Amino acid sequence: MKSLSTTLTLLLLLSLVTSSFLQTSMASSAFCNGKCKVRCSKASVKDRCLKYCGLCCEECHCVPSGTYGNKDECPCYRDKVTDPTKKKPKCP
Repeated sequence: MKSLSTTLTLLLLLSLVTSSFLQTSMASSAFCNGKCKVRCSKASVKDRCLKYCGLCCEECHCVPSGTYGNKDECPCYRDKVTDPTKKKPKCP
């Protein structure tokens, strides 16, 4: 009986680890990666820019052209904020 519970516990842990890995790897798309590389090419903190650009792209399905500005091309991207009370833009 103890071996069965150990096996079930291991299977449960394995399935949790596998599902979280798959969700992370599927979160980014080639479209977003390419657009965000261009958008963040001149950013001073590229890793942070790529992270937030990728999150915004996945939610909004668009990224404004160029490396800065042009946010009117994508209203969803433009209107994302980190905190509704502070109104700081979330998307680079």
